[in-house]
Amino acid sequence: MGTWRRLLLAMVCGVAVASVYAAQPVLEPMGRDLGVPAELTGWIVATGQFGYLAGLVLLVPLGDVVDRRRLIAVHLAVTSTGLLLTALAPEAWMAFTGLAVSGLFAVVVQTTVAYAASASSPAERGRTIGTVTAGVVIGILGARVVTGALAEVWSWRYVYAVLAALSLGLAALVLVVLPPQERPHQSAGYRKALGSLGGLFGQRLFLVRGLIAFFLFASFGTLWSGLSLPLAGAPWQLDEARIGLFGLVGLVGALGAARAGRWADAGRTSRVTGLALALLIASWAAIGQLSWSLWLPVAGIVLLDFAVQAVHVSNQHLLTTAHPDRISSVIGSYMVFYSLGSALGAATTTAVFTAHGWAASSLLGAGFAACALAVWAADERLPRREPAPARA
Repeated sequence: MGTWRRLLLAMVCGVAVASVYAAQPVLEPMGRDLGVPAELTGWIVATGQFGYLAGLVLLVPLGDVVDRRRLIAVHLAVTSTGLLLTALAPEAWMAFTGLAVSGLFAVVVQTTVAYAASASSPAERGRTIGTVTAGVVIGILGARVVTGALAEVWSWRYVYAVLAALSLGLAALVLVVLPPQERPHQSAGYRKALGSLGGLFGQRLFLVRGLIAFFLFASFGTLWSGLSLPLAGAPWQLDEARIGLFGLVGLVGALGAARAGRWADAGRTSRVTGLALALLIASWAAIGQLSWSLWLPVAGIVLLDFAVQAVHVSNQHLLTTAHPDRISSVIGSYMVFYSLGSALGAATTTAVFTAHGWAASSLLGAGFAACALAVWAADERLPRREPAPARA
C-alpha cells in the first residue's frame, strides 16, 4: 500500500474518532448550554461510546461481506448527518441523539483498519496498522486542540459543523482515490458473519487481548474525559483553548504507534505489551500531581499515550494475523472491549472527580492500568498455545 493511501486512511480514522471525542475539552460549556447537570456531563462522551459499541456489533461485520471502500464512504456520510444534528441541537435530547448516531457510524474506523490490513502484505501489516492507528489517536487528541480553539472563538457547535463537513468531503475522496476490494466472503452473508462473532469470545488470544484493551482504554478514558475539569478549576482556571492544547502533548506520545507497528512486525508484541503497561501505571504517578504542577502531568501524558498506542497496535497486529480471513469481524469484536472500557472511564472519572478530586481520578486510572497488567501477567504464566483461527 502506498504512503498517500495510508495517510488518507489515517485521516478517515482521525476525523471519525474525533466525532466521538470532540466534547471532551468543552464538557462544561456544552453541558451548561444544553442544560446537563455537572455530575452527568461525562455521559455526553459516553453516549457516543455506547453508540460506537452498537456499531461494532451491528455494522463492522458488514466489512466481511461487502466492498469495504463503499462501506467506508457510506458510514462517513451518515456520521456527517449525526454531527450536523448535534451542531444544530437546541435541547439536550437532540444533541444526545446526534451523538449516538455519529458514534454508531464512527465504527468506520474499524472498517478502515480492516481495509488497510487486508490491502497490506504480511511483512508490512504492522507498519500499516501503526500508521492508521496513529491517525485514530491524532483524531482523539487533535480534536481537543481544534475543539478548544473553535469553542474559544465561536462555540462548541462550530466544532461539530466542521467535523460534519470533513466527514462528507472524505466520503467523496475515498470513492475517488481508493481501489475497491473484493468481498472477503463471497459465499457468506451478513447474518452468518454476525453469528460467527460468538466463537471469538471463547478463544484465549482474543479474550486476553480484549480484556487488556478494556482496562487499557478505561485508563485512557479516565484521563481524557476528565482532564478538562481540574484544568478549568482552581488553581489553573484555563480556558477552552488552553485546555485543548493538552491534546498536542498527547500527540507526542501517540506518534509512537507507528514504531510499535514495526516492533510487532519483528515479533516483539508480548514484551512490548508488558513494558508498555508498566509504563502506563507509572505515568499516572506524574499525572496525579496536577493539583500543584503542570509539567509533571505533561510528562505523564506523553508516557500514557505512548504506552496505550504501543499496546493497542500490538493487540491488533496479533488478532489480524491470527484471523486473516475475517479481519473486519475480529477487529470489530475486539473493539467492543475498547468501547466499553472508554465508556467506563468517561462515565466514572467525572463522578469520581466531583466527589473526591483529581487525586482520586488518578488512582482510578492507575487501577485500570494495573488490571490490564495483571491480565497480561496471568496469560504469560499459562502454557503458550495459540488457538487455530475459527471458521467464519
